[in-house]
Amino acid sequence: MILDRFAMTDKVAIVTGAGRGIGAATAVSLAEAGADVVISARTADQLDQVGRQIEAVGRRAVVVPADLSDLEAVAALVEQARDAFGRLNLVVNNVGGAMPRPFMDTSPGRLEQAFQFNVATAHALLRPAVPLMLEGGGGSAVNISSAMGRLSGRGYLAYGTAKGALAHYTRLAAADLSPQIRVNAIAVGSVATSALDIVMQTDELRMALEAGTPLKRIGDPNDIAAAVVYLASDAGSYITGKILEVDGGIESPNLDMGLPDL
Repeated sequence: MILDRFAMTDKVAIVTGAGRGIGAATAVSLAEAGADVVISARTADQLDQVGRQIEAVGRRAVVVPADLSDLEAVAALVEQARDAFGRLNLVVNNVGGAMPRPFMDTSPGRLEQAFQFNVATAHALLRPAVPLMLEGGGGSAVNISSAMGRLSGRGYLAYGTAKGALAHYTRLAAADLSPQIRVNAIAVGSVATSALDIVMQTDELRMALEAGTPLKRIGDPNDIAAAVVYLASDAGSYITGKILEVDGGIESPNLDMGLPDL
C-alpha cells in the first residue's frame, strides 16, 4: 500500500521550535504517522500543550524547554533522545528567523545573528545526531528554509541570506552524509504563524498577501508538516540534497515591505 510508505511507526524525531506554528504542527503530524518526538522551544506551557497532543495519538513526547539560540542547548537534545528512546531517526531544524530591516539598518552583527540562529543551530543539532542515527542504520534531516532564500526583495537581507545559506548547507550536508543519512529542506512561503500575526489581523495586508500568491491563500502550518512527513518517511527515500518549495507558487515576494529608494 502506498500509504504505508508515509508511516513513521516507532521512529524517533527531534523537532526544534516546536511550541507553536510549523514546529508544533510538524511534531503532532509525525506522531500521527507513528513517531515518538523530542520537542523543544522556549515556552514550557506551549510545549506541554503540544506534548499532550502527541500523547493523545498514542505516542511519547519528551518536552525540553530551552533557549535554542544557545548552541549547546540545541546539541543537548540528542542526548535527550538517546536517554529517552535509545535511538534517533529524524531531526527537523525548524528554529530560526530574523526581523526584516532596511539595508542601512542591517549591521554586520545582525548578519552574524541571523546566520547563527538559522544555520549554526541546524549544524549544532545535526552534527551530534549523526552518530546516533548511524547506530540505527541511518536517518534523515529536514531543514526549514524559506522562499526568501532564493527570491529577492527589500528588507530581507539578513533573513534571506541566512535562509539561502541554510539551503546550500542542506545540499552540502547531504553530499557529506549520503548514503546513510538523507538531508533535505523545505523553502516555506507565507504561512499563518505568529510571524504573520500583524498581517493576519489586518484585512488589507492579508488580502494583499493572498492576491500576490498564485494559489490565492496563505499557507497553513499543516501544509509544511505534510511535506516534512513526506521527506522524512520512506515515501521520500530517493530524495536527498533537495529543497522542496512549499510556497503557494510564488516567484517574487508576495508582500511589498514599502521600503523607499535610498
